[in-house]
Amino acid sequence: MKTKVSFAEKHTLFDERWTPKIIARLDNYDVKIAKVEGEFVWHKHDDEDEFFLVTKGQLKLELDGREDVVLDEGEIYVVPAGQLHRPVALPYAEIMMIERKGVINTGEAGAERTVVAEKL
Repeated sequence: MKTKVSFAEKHTLFDERWTPKIIARLDNYDVKIAKVEGEFVWHKHDDEDEFFLVTKGQLKLELDGREDVVLDEGEIYVVPAGQLHRPVALPYAEIMMIERKGVINTGEAGAERTVVAEKL
């Protein structure tokens, strides 16, 4: 990286919901941000953990077979590989995720919300 990155500044550059944008690369991992509103789809990543950090608002992670996790601003959670989950914004949030390069946002579920993350 040649310069520092501001989450707040980067979030002003797009309006789409549930459309991750790549803001940095760390070894073989993408650092992504997204604006989220409402519910996402139930999905899992069989071979990858998924790191979530809430930078604005509140996010609930519904976890199949486990208690839901509610994240406030500044809190993180790692969804373990293979865990069926669904992120839900309460009602809106801005988040950062760290995922292995090339991970599909909807995992094995596919769906209309499947997108390829673009570099911002």
